Amino acid sequence: MGQPVGHESGEGRDPAGATQPGLPPGQRVQRGWPVTHYGPVPKFRPERWEFRVFGATADGGKNCWTHEEFTALPYTTVVADLHCVTKFSMLGAEWGGIPARTILDIAPPADDVTHVMVWAEYGFSSNLRLSDFASEHVLFATHKDGELLTAEHGFPVRLIVPHLYAWKGPKWVRGVEYMTADRRGFWEERGYHNVGDPWREQRYSYQEEPGDGPGL
Repeated sequence: MGQPVGHESGEGRDPAGATQPGLPPGQRVQRGWPVTHYGPVPKFRPERWEFRVFGATADGGKNCWTHEEFTALPYTTVVADLHCVTKFSMLGAEWGGIPARTILDIAPPADDVTHVMVWAEYGFSSNLRLSDFASEHVLFATHKDGELLTAEHGFPVRLIVPHLYAWKGPKWVRGVEYMTADRRGFWEERGYHNVGDPWREQRYSYQEEPGDGPGL
């Protein structure tokens, strides 16, 4: 069973003005779960679905799982918040799925890997530092609050990265690429911050400092 995700610094106020401990700056508490994504909802075809790990793997090979094989991997739950860059935060959700660390253990990266690119349907991508991806709270979620994700919220698999803005955790994930150098993903190429730390309000690329990411 995963443990709640917290943060020592930062508190905010909800629309009524009440202090919300642990709410990142600029965020508001959301009641319910809005549907936000770019493009159409993909149709799930289990016979064609596979999850791939490729790129700079330790053995130089590629690992693939069918949907049945992927959902048979060790399952755990994590209680964690979701912070959207559009300034809403959903607090204390229970996410269920396969930890990113499990994928790293089964299909380890090469020693010189520094980043990953998480790939989703329609070629959508989001880059993460390996250290962020390897966090104990990062999860390939299949469930929320004990129920299967709906298609609109990312079924069959979405990535949950509680300590970063939610765009860093794509819906409809199909694989992970191990990289030996950073490369911007879909939104990062379109003006979003390369790191995306909500506690530092890293929303946009113009806020980046040296070392935060490759040039645009």
